Amino acid sequence: MSGYDYDLFVIGAGSGGVRASRMASGFGAKVAVAEDTYLGGTCVNVGCVPKKLFVYGSHVSEDIEAAAGYGWTVPQPEFDWPTLRDNKTKEIQRLNGIYGTILANAGVELIEGRATIVDAHTVAVNGTQYSAERILVATGGWPTIPEIPGAEHIISSNEAFYLEDFPRRLLVMGGGYIAVEFAGIFNGLGAATELIYRGPLFLRGFDREVREFTANEIAQKGVKLTFDTNIESVQRLDSGEFKVLLTDGSERVVDCVMAATGRAPKIEGLGLENTAVKINDNGTLAVNDDYQTDEPSIYAIGDVIGRMELTPVALAEGMALAKTLYNNQPTQVDYDNIATAVFCQPNIATVGLTEEQAVERGLRLRIYTTSFKHMKHTLSGLAERTFMKLLVEDESDKIIGCHMVGQDAGEIIQGIAIAIKAGATKTDFDGTIGIHPTAAEEFVTMRDVTRTAG
Repeated sequence: MSGYDYDLFVIGAGSGGVRASRMASGFGAKVAVAEDTYLGGTCVNVGCVPKKLFVYGSHVSEDIEAAAGYGWTVPQPEFDWPTLRDNKTKEIQRLNGIYGTILANAGVELIEGRATIVDAHTVAVNGTQYSAERILVATGGWPTIPEIPGAEHIISSNEAFYLEDFPRRLLVMGGGYIAVEFAGIFNGLGAATELIYRGPLFLRGFDREVREFTANEIAQKGVKLTFDTNIESVQRLDSGEFKVLLTDGSERVVDCVMAATGRAPKIEGLGLENTAVKINDNGTLAVNDDYQTDEPSIYAIGDVIGRMELTPVALAEGMALAKTLYNNQPTQVDYDNIATAVFCQPNIATVGLTEEQAVERGLRLRIYTTSFKHMKHTLSGLAERTFMKLLVEDESDKIIGCHMVGQDAGEIIQGIAIAIKAGATKTDFDGTIGIHPTAAEEFVTMRDVTRTAG
């Protein structure tokens, strides 16, 4: 033991912080973690988990609609928002308890309260100071609300999970995956939903063809998409409704306005000014390849460093840090070919490069695409279609990008991500016998080149 109270003091008990804490403790370090909000971080409480539960709930309406084609007569359904909301909350509380148990079983001391960094080796929580050889910042991110007149009437994704009343008319502001997912959720649950985005097309950074296909699918499911427009102001009416003025001069009257316009690192009041930690222009913490800041004793992982704001990435970073510092096993995260999904309806899943990225890198491509009606919908009567795309580097024959829009896209792409990580070629895909009848088999039966590029 050193002369410090702890070998590692972690600020933030989210995915990355918990993983780093328990692994470091398992390697023999004395570890404490401080948390002032909730165990499990964004993902468990106001992110991945409750969002996916809401997605499941919102999709039930479509399953009921599809039932008639399969011979089922279903009475007119009624949706009860408090039931979904409160059942979700019970599940979150269960998971909070599990995270507490994980830390306790790993021998990590949990300190409940707001942690402030006093200096390079000292953290204060609830008026008590603790010394540590190393400090890890894993505080994650927090939703931002645009600074416009009436901003106080706008909710973020955090509040959307706990609304007292279900909004009959909802306006979602933003063009990222959170905005698109919540538009689909509330639309599926029965709200008249409009998504407003300042750009010409949402989901910037995803493959252009995927974005265009998804926009068509979402629109035909009932979400009104308004692009090249922004919210200018929000006014609360005496009726409790909100009048929203848009930049094109038009107005909307809705029951709820939600902004999903970005997230910022949660570092306000953390005390970083007492250290040599450098903050980047975008508010993230600057770290080297080993997640060490400019203050040698202070490290940072997860959303607060802004590399890839995904739960599994934070977990991997926490694991790499613990192995490097406390197991004599230098480890770095490979950020190439990390698969991701957008749980809009239909789902998007992707791994590898987009067509635009590949062309920008000067690669010569063979592009394979297919679009079809899922077998389920040949009887359901629903108009939903599925889209798949493979990008093949012509010279090496390697699959360098795989994209899907459709039912269970995330489940399917997870397996393909392993193949791409292992360096699979189009010849390997062609030589794989598909599982019939499935949508996934299309990835191994695409023989004809749609086009070339680069």
